[in-house]
Amino acid sequence: VGSLEQAMLDALVLDRVDFVKLLIENGVSMHRFLTISRLEELYNTGNLPPDYRISLIDIGLVIEYLMGGAYRCNYTRKRFRTLYHNLFGPKRDDIPLRRGRKTTKKREEEVDIDLDDPEINHFPFPFHELMVWAVLMKRQKMALFFWQHGEEAMAKALVACKLCKAMAHEASENDMVDDISQELNHNSRDFGQLAVELLDQSYKQDEQLAMKLLTYELKNWSNATCLQLAVAAKHRDFIAHTCSQMLLTDMWMGRLRMRKNSGLKVILGILLPPSILSLEFKNKDDMPYMTQAQEIHLQEKEPEEPEKTTKEKDEEDMELTAMLGRNNGESSRKKDEEEVQSRHRLIPVGRKIYEFYNAPIVKFWFYTLAYIGYLMLFNYIVLVKMERWPSTQEWIVISYIFTLGIEKMREILMSEPGKLLQKVKVWLQEYWNVTDLIAILLFSVGMILRLQDQPFRSDGRVIYCVNIIYWYIRLLDIFGVNKYLGPYVMMIGKMMIDMMYFVIIMLVVLMSFGVARQAILFPNEEPSWKLAKNIFYMPYWMIYGEVFADQIDRKQVYDSHTPKSGI
Repeated sequence: VGSLEQAMLDALVLDRVDFVKLLIENGVSMHRFLTISRLEELYNTGNLPPDYRISLIDIGLVIEYLMGGAYRCNYTRKRFRTLYHNLFGPKRDDIPLRRGRKTTKKREEEVDIDLDDPEINHFPFPFHELMVWAVLMKRQKMALFFWQHGEEAMAKALVACKLCKAMAHEASENDMVDDISQELNHNSRDFGQLAVELLDQSYKQDEQLAMKLLTYELKNWSNATCLQLAVAAKHRDFIAHTCSQMLLTDMWMGRLRMRKNSGLKVILGILLPPSILSLEFKNKDDMPYMTQAQEIHLQEKEPEEPEKTTKEKDEEDMELTAMLGRNNGESSRKKDEEEVQSRHRLIPVGRKIYEFYNAPIVKFWFYTLAYIGYLMLFNYIVLVKMERWPSTQEWIVISYIFTLGIEKMREILMSEPGKLLQKVKVWLQEYWNVTDLIAILLFSVGMILRLQDQPFRSDGRVIYCVNIIYWYIRLLDIFGVNKYLGPYVMMIGKMMIDMMYFVIIMLVVLMSFGVARQAILFPNEEPSWKLAKNIFYMPYWMIYGEVFADQIDRKQVYDSHTPKSGI
């Protein structure tokens, strides 16, 4: 066994995929073979500087950096770090000889590790670890081979897709050889295609199970779901798949059963609450996208029926449909089966109201209507005369901004990362969060100045006027939800990025003309910061056709308008 395991280690180091396959077929257990020390040895077989050694904890930090967001690798978790230090000591070479039960305490937390456990040094999913190793070492054939073995094939494909894409981005940013970045992008596309094909096959076999597969929480992958991994990898083909789109639509609707005019029905329910009772709702069986925690929560909320169990109800339904099928025709049977199914869809009134206001689409329309009302009040504030003390409308706007700031703080505190600094870092990665923060701070400064006496009050009003520009632009984020306006918003955003390159080129031409024009027309200017403004001010307006003809040659213009003497 020892010689076979050594042969397996050599085959992995030398990237012999066929030999690894042969050894596995001949009985080499990867679960017994792969230990912490061997996996670390595999990571240290690359082109490393002399006397330099990488630990698995370092690898975990690299994986977290490449995955981005709130992803937490198992190598950096407290339990693994405690196990690693107990096995190898503070230094990698200082391997402890003593064995027994050890307890490591940090503050009030306690981690118990039994070093006598023979499984403590092994990985529960060895093919996961080896596939990640092959991806990071840029061994595509080996990575594809390990992807074919083990569990959670879809999750592994998405993780490999994200890792390859992140490494390709780092390679392009660091001015490395283009071939490396292109090769990594090609590897990412291969794994992405595998994920799409696997999802397509699963969807054709069973739609409900395929949706559950997308929302299943993967404990070995930072408790993420396949859908979250696809979003992190920006895998558009995966997200655009019919299964993913149906799942997202169901999640967007919540327990509301709507197919047409959903927006109008929701707005009617918001403005006229009694109309909520006329809406249709889904039962638990129609919600395959629920995670384990949501399913438990729903079971706690559902009313209990102690007189009959679910199994008894199903048996009664089967007997009823069988009896109906014997006595009635085909059309009557279908009608009665629908009545049997509708009996399970009956939801109490209180539950309907709760599910309506808890649906994401209802929350969105609530937010949109409140935002429009807030903008109307803000318009009123900046358009009318500002009094010494805030009016009722202004206090409402101030309250809206204040509660919005509290909501942003809640988003940060309730986000996935464990540490506060990491929470803030992940939150700031979203563009609209950064702009919201700037707008709220700017409004706060304007409000403080507005409460002061003149001339600070006028400055506060000017800040209000500038601040409302952002809140109008913020509507573009709301438009992004609409299936008609959303694509245009995305296109305009990309065009703005491309336009910046043209602006830089135009700035070179503008500055060259502006400097020459300023130097020729005003040769006797004194040193001043106004010179920098004058370089750009006139030439900028000339772009739009304003040539300032009266300033080109003032003497000639004056002579043409002066009548000659003797006429």
